[in-house]
Amino acid sequence: MTARHSFRARPAAWLLAAALASAVPMAQAADINTLNRLTQPQFRLLSEDLGAALSFKPLIPSEPLGITGFDIGVAVTGTDLKNAQLLSLATNGESIPTILPVPTLRAHKGLPLNIDVGVSYMQVPDTNIKMWGGELRWAILEGSTVMPAVALRGGFTTSSGVDQLKVRTTSADISISKGFVMFTPYAGVGQVWVKSTPQGVPTLTEESFTQTKAFVGLNVNLGVNLAVEADSTGGVISYGLKLGVRF
Repeated sequence: MTARHSFRARPAAWLLAAALASAVPMAQAADINTLNRLTQPQFRLLSEDLGAALSFKPLIPSEPLGITGFDIGVAVTGTDLKNAQLLSLATNGESIPTILPVPTLRAHKGLPLNIDVGVSYMQVPDTNIKMWGGELRWAILEGSTVMPAVALRGGFTTSSGVDQLKVRTTSADISISKGFVMFTPYAGVGQVWVKSTPQGVPTLTEESFTQTKAFVGLNVNLGVNLAVEADSTGGVISYGLKLGVRF
């Protein structure tokens, strides 16, 4: 595995700091409104970056919350774009940071039978890119003091706000976690299916493809809940940080 496809491609702390810095408002909005400047191969590469950046990120352990449980927080992910120059072309030449920040509002609720549901809303700062998402997770092993939790998850995201582009992702993964007092490390693997559809751009056609996903994370609950996560989707690296409450 090359450094480009490794979680060590960029140090997590550096990448998150860059994402937070990138969220500072720019002088002009970098709206996707010039997709016609891209060739079909360039549109495919841009779609791969966006699929990795905007697909559903877990940022939560595998163990179920229980019927009275909640996990609510705010998060930011920083995605190390492989083709930031193509996003610049698609936004009328606006300056695009190499580390794309994606702030997210997130809420998860425990249900009976070790099932959890989650919803998320994200918006890329100073662009017209908005995404809604959600997950349904079933802990086939709920975990105990000696056994890990194992969960199956289905997730989705769908874009809004961009007239020229519709991005939809669906995902499936299996994950494992094991709590140690207030620390719960977790990891998982899966697949992401991306459908990227140009709208009103006759020179481009829809791109549909699959990306392999792997992630590792750590949840720390000290009254205030903190989760950090590294994700590789299609070889595109993202790091995430979530702050909230879990009970």
